[in-house]
Amino acid sequence: MPVDDRVLTAKPRVAVSRVVIRIAGDSGDGIQLTGDRLTAETAAFGNDVCTLPDFPAEIRAPAGTLPGVSSFQLHFADHDVLTPGDTPDVLVAMNPAALRAHVLALPRGARILVDTDEFTDRALTRAGYDGDPLQDGSLEAFAVHPVPLTSLTVAAVAEAGLSRKQAERAKNMFALGLLFWLYGRPIERTVEALERKFGGRPQIAAANRAAFLAGWNYGETTEQFATSYEVAPAPLPGGRYRTISGNLALAYGLLAAAARSGLPLFLGSYPITPASDILHELSKHKEFGVRTFQAEDEIAAVGAALGAAFGGSLAVTTTSGPGVALKSETIGLAVALELPLVVCDIQRGGPSTGLPTKTEQSDLLQVLYGRNGESPVPVVAAATPADCFDAALEAARIALTYRTPVFLLSDGYLAHGSEPWRIPEVGGLPELSVRFATEPNHTDAAGNKVFWPYLRDPETLARAWAVPGTPGLEHRVGGLEKADGSGAISYDPANHDLMVRVRQAKVDRITATIPAPAVDDPSGQALVLVLGWGSTYGPVRAACRAVREQGGGVAHVHLRHLNPLPAGLGPVLDGYDLVIVPEMNLGQLASVVRARYLVDAVGYNQVRGLPFTSAELADVIQEGISSVD
Repeated sequence: MPVDDRVLTAKPRVAVSRVVIRIAGDSGDGIQLTGDRLTAETAAFGNDVCTLPDFPAEIRAPAGTLPGVSSFQLHFADHDVLTPGDTPDVLVAMNPAALRAHVLALPRGARILVDTDEFTDRALTRAGYDGDPLQDGSLEAFAVHPVPLTSLTVAAVAEAGLSRKQAERAKNMFALGLLFWLYGRPIERTVEALERKFGGRPQIAAANRAAFLAGWNYGETTEQFATSYEVAPAPLPGGRYRTISGNLALAYGLLAAAARSGLPLFLGSYPITPASDILHELSKHKEFGVRTFQAEDEIAAVGAALGAAFGGSLAVTTTSGPGVALKSETIGLAVALELPLVVCDIQRGGPSTGLPTKTEQSDLLQVLYGRNGESPVPVVAAATPADCFDAALEAARIALTYRTPVFLLSDGYLAHGSEPWRIPEVGGLPELSVRFATEPNHTDAAGNKVFWPYLRDPETLARAWAVPGTPGLEHRVGGLEKADGSGAISYDPANHDLMVRVRQAKVDRITATIPAPAVDDPSGQALVLVLGWGSTYGPVRAACRAVREQGGGVAHVHLRHLNPLPAGLGPVLDGYDLVIVPEMNLGQLASVVRARYLVDAVGYNQVRGLPFTSAELADVIQEGISSVD
C-alpha cells in the first residue's frame, strides 16, 4: 500500500465524539513509544487530547507478570478534554498479564484487542490465570477481537531479514497501525517518524514500517472490524500547537525564564524518577547558555545550584520528595542568604522510595514546613502538563524579584502526561530582567562608601544581588545569622527576631503581585465550593462540568500559589456552605486552610498512585450538595 494520507477506507466510518484507548503489555513491548506516537498524530490531526502513561518502577520487571505490565491511556475528542478518561473504551492487551491487570477497569461493552499468540499455557500461568479467559466465557460482557499480532507481525517483516526475536518486537507497530485504521488517523507522518527514529538501522526501520502498514491493512481487510470510527478535530483557539508533557513544558519554561531575565541557566540535579527528564532535556540546550550538572548526590546538586545563584545565574535544582528531604538544609541556607533558587519537586508516591513511577500530592507540608527554623519559602503548583511552562516562569519571577528560593510543585501524572500546548508569542512572556548591584550602597560612620548586602528594596524587601568579583562589593555569605544591612555575623537576639520577621514579610509581600482567586461559579448560586491545587485540576473541572450538566450547582477555585495564599481567599471560602478539598494525600491543603481561615473544609483523599477519576469526584460533589440543600 502506498503511503498516502488520502487513503480512504472502503468500510463504513462512524462518527463519535470521543474515545479512550488503553494500550498495555510488558515493559519491553514498546507501549510508551506506541502511545506517544498515537498521541502525536492525534494532536496533529486536531483533536484535543490528554494522556496517562503508567509503567513499573523496575527497569525490566519480570516478563509476563502483573508487576511488569506497562500501559498508556489516551483520551481524545472533538471537544476540550480535561482528563485521560475514567475508563477505557478500547483495551489493547499484548499478553495475558496486560489483560488481567486492566480488565476490571473496563465498562460493559468495551472493545478488547488481544494478541492470541501470547495466550499460551505458560503465559496464562505467569499471569495468574487458571484457564484461558478467551475461552471460558469470562469476557462475555466485552467485544473481544482476537488478533494473532505476533505471527502476523513476523510474517509482515520477513523481508527485513531480522531474527524472529527482533521481528516480534515490531508487534507494537502492527497494533499501532490497526488503531490508526480503526480511528481514522493519517499514516504518512508516522511512517516518516519511524524512518527518522531508526534511520541509522535500516533493517529495523524497514521492519517497523512494514509492521505499521500491515496493521493498517489488517483493519481494512479483516472481517473482524465492520466499521471504523472518526473523531473530528476539536475547535481550539487559533495559534500554533504541539503536544507537550509536563516535564518538557517545565524545561521550556525554565529556558524561557532564562531568556527573559538575561541570565545564564544553571541546573544542578541528581537523577530521580519522575524528575530526570528535565535534566535530560535541558542538557540538550547548551547553545542557549544552559549549564547542566549531574551531581553525585542530591546534596551536591542543590549546593552547586546555590553556588550558581551566588554567581549570578538563574539557578535551578530538580528532584522528587526523597531528594527534597536531602536538600532541605541547603534550601534553608538559601533562605538565609536570600538568593534566588528554583526547586522543582516532581512529586511521587512515598514515603521513602515508595512508588517511584506513580503520582501523589504528598509533599505539600514538606515544602511548606520541612526545614529547621523559621524558613518561609514561596510555593507554586502547576495544574496541567502545559501549565508547567507558565508555572516555571512564575516560580522564576518570584525567585528573581524577591531573592528567595521557590518551590515549584508538579507530580508524576503531570510530568509524563501530555496535552496540546499553544506555543506562546515571545513578546507576551513576562519581563524578568534583573539589576545586579554595581557600586557601594552605604556610607559608614567614617564617611566611606561601602557595600551592605542586606540593604533592601523598600517595595519587595529583596536584598541587593552582587555578583562575586564586582570591585568594591565583596561581602560575607554563610549559614550564621546576618546583621540587618551590613550582613556581618550577628548573635544579637533582637536582630535575629528582626531578620526572621523580615524574611517572612518578604514572602508575604508576594501576595500583592498574584491574582485574587478566580471563582468558577456560572450560576452564582452554588452552595458547595471545590478547592483544588496541582494536578487535580482536570478531574475536578470535569466533575464540576458533569454535576452542572445534571442540574447541580457547584463552584471551583484552583490554587496556583500555595505560599503565600492569594489575598481574598478567606472571604471566598466563607461564602459557601461547604468547602470540599480533593487531594492525592491525606488532607494537607485542607489542614492548612482549616488552620488559616477557620473554615470547616472537608477533604476527599486517596493515595492510590493514580489521579482521581471525574466520576468519583462528581459523586462526592453530589453528596455534598445533598448535604447542604
